[in-house]
Amino acid sequence: MRTLSSFLILAFVLTMPIQAKKTKTAELSDRQYWCSLAYKMAQPVLENMAKSELQKNMKTEFSPSFDNRDRSVVYMETFGRLMVGIAPWLTLPDDNTEEGMQRKQLREWALAAYKNSVDPTSPDYLCWGKSGQNLVDAAFIAESFLRAWDTLWMPLDNETKQRYIKEFQALRKIDPPYSNWLLFSSTIESLLAKAGAQFDEYRVNMACRKVEEWYIGDGWYADGPDFAFDYYSSYVFHSMYLETLQAMVDAKRSSRIDYQKYYSRSLKRAQKYAIILERFISPEGTFPAFGRSIVYRLAALQPLALMAWYQTLPKELSNGQVRAALTKVHHRMFDAQENFNEGGFLTIGFCGSQPDVADWYTNNGSLYMTSMTLMPLGLPADHPFWTDSPQPWTQIKAWGGQSFPKDHRWADNSQIKDKW
Repeated sequence: MRTLSSFLILAFVLTMPIQAKKTKTAELSDRQYWCSLAYKMAQPVLENMAKSELQKNMKTEFSPSFDNRDRSVVYMETFGRLMVGIAPWLTLPDDNTEEGMQRKQLREWALAAYKNSVDPTSPDYLCWGKSGQNLVDAAFIAESFLRAWDTLWMPLDNETKQRYIKEFQALRKIDPPYSNWLLFSSTIESLLAKAGAQFDEYRVNMACRKVEEWYIGDGWYADGPDFAFDYYSSYVFHSMYLETLQAMVDAKRSSRIDYQKYYSRSLKRAQKYAIILERFISPEGTFPAFGRSIVYRLAALQPLALMAWYQTLPKELSNGQVRAALTKVHHRMFDAQENFNEGGFLTIGFCGSQPDVADWYTNNGSLYMTSMTLMPLGLPADHPFWTDSPQPWTQIKAWGGQSFPKDHRWADNSQIKDKW
């Protein structure tokens, strides 16, 4: 049996960057590393879009099997999916640190980019309403506002807000597939409710009822009537369901559905799912690549990052172990492989450039969902998530001969009746 000191050395070694020869990376604190990754991902997108030059300068890439949809969707996907990940970080107050100056610059660029994306006179006006795909990425833009309401929505001028409201409402002409797409509609409509605009309560409540029907237990949702073993519980279900419900609570809307009770129940499911995701992370910082849309990379771990940012990690998971595990995965994903093209934009792949693993709907804008694991940057630098000592995560303990927590089925049999 290993001694405590040898175990701590093992844990330290396993949490080192994948390429120790990159001394600059190795010298960064966890937070500094996360910030550098967030800035590297965001700067080419937001700096260009703030100047209405994203569509002019972005080096795009499309799946070899890409279908016949309008290819201009790449820019809307890039912007919306990037912003859902970095929005929490941008909510922190300004300071004079290097991080603070980078964050302030990104926020300024982002606000200009939000304005340009709905300005019909801007070269970076997005492809609102050109295809059904727009419903998806409009929802991600709406989700970014929900994650940083006071920072990204409230500062917009009234004309820009009205343009967003008009564009969001116009998307009702899109009939969403009978799947996770119902949550794209509910996210948009719940934002409209929170903004005090006209919204469609039926689209919100029907999505909630269907998500409840599709819950299959132990934190997992089926993507529609049939279960698919993929990461859509991570990509969409847990986050957008919680955010839809919270937005309706914030809007003080009263309907047959008790949004607060639904929220409390769905939060417990997300916590159980976060426990599962943490157990997926190997001692080497890898996790299983399965299911469609695997090129969304670290978006597979979104609920774990979300629970950390919400400060609602379950008692089974400590701040130190979650930060250490996620940091290891970031290093494993981004240090050893080339995930950015010569223009500084993400390449298509899971870990590196792997275009053949893309689906027919994938472009390199789709991949910015990987930013979702960066949400804990929205916690200040002195929060325990960042200051607690790194702790071994479950698979380090399990494969290191140490005691580790058992895991059993988590039963959720609570029934919540309509209010009338």
